[in-house]
Amino acid sequence: MNFDFSDELKQLRDQARRFLAEQSPPGTVRRVLEGVEPYAVTLWQAMAEMGWLGAAIPEQYGGAGLGYAGLCVLAEELGRALAPVPFASSAYLATEAILLAGSDAQKRRLLPKLADGSAIGSFALAEGTGNPDPAGVRLRAVGGRLSGGKFPVMDGGIADFAIVVARDETNEIALFVADLTAGTVSRRNLTTVDPSRNYARIEFTGTDVEKLGPAATGWPFVQRLLERAAILIAFEQVGGADACLEMARNYAMERYAFGRPIGSFQAIKHKLADVYVAIELARSNAYYGAWALSADAAELPLAAATARVSATEAFHLASKENIQTHGGIGFTWDVDCHLYYRRSKQLALAVGAAPYWKHRLVELIETRNAA
Repeated sequence: MNFDFSDELKQLRDQARRFLAEQSPPGTVRRVLEGVEPYAVTLWQAMAEMGWLGAAIPEQYGGAGLGYAGLCVLAEELGRALAPVPFASSAYLATEAILLAGSDAQKRRLLPKLADGSAIGSFALAEGTGNPDPAGVRLRAVGGRLSGGKFPVMDGGIADFAIVVARDETNEIALFVADLTAGTVSRRNLTTVDPSRNYARIEFTGTDVEKLGPAATGWPFVQRLLERAAILIAFEQVGGADACLEMARNYAMERYAFGRPIGSFQAIKHKLADVYVAIELARSNAYYGAWALSADAAELPLAAATARVSATEAFHLASKENIQTHGGIGFTWDVDCHLYYRRSKQLALAVGAAPYWKHRLVELIETRNAA
């Protein structure tokens, strides 16, 4: 079985890498990090014009129809560039929820706006700190109105609407579409380790909401949505980890100590070799996840958990060793190492922390072995 990308997708990857190198340099990330702008608006608009925002959206709904393999390719390059845009929340979570469960009318109304960038979507699940848990969903929609709070919500401070996980009048977990620009919604941005990505607390006060299709009910659907997003985020993590390794290698070849490049010392070689092995393991698991996502295979839950765990560990190791390889200057503001370290921490919590996915992985393996 061949899990590699096609030549067309490799061309898309090369094109995306060149584009992001020009349009999303570290200076762009720093502008958002320092609060100059909420996200890279110009970059977001350019991505919309290139069809990236609608990569997995069918052409009948205004998308590019590249499929999930194309979305995975773009995710890796966005992770490599640390692109400060709401791509994950809008393209991985909000778009995916609508594609999986929205009615045809909801798809025709919302998906074209997501594809052309005229609307940004987000996904509101958490009601406080902790990993995804059905017991943690306490927000309730009564009479088509929602009251209560959600936090932290990825890109909640800049999104136009949110797919909100809440309980309906029968106490069943369901998904609802909420307009975040309504007067009954208040938002407050949260301070996180990575300010280049927006997180917010959202308060609903009798906000009119619309239930998302009849199929988006029960915790299994939410879990399915998180698994699909986990694969895409794993590609972002692999891209970021790869960039860290490249940074560390380049510095090790340029920095001299005791008359020779520090990359010639065995201690540095061992560090970078360990990072390389971790990245290649994560990459192979991510590719397996891309296949499972594209084929909607039965192995998708196992592939998602495996990709999520290995990619999280690889990005953390790579970002940490990148700082260590740079030595004293690696900890400074002016060097870009901390940008990747921040993003590795942020992505590690995006759809549940590593222990949650490790526990999920063990459960799935035990279930498979008992069958």
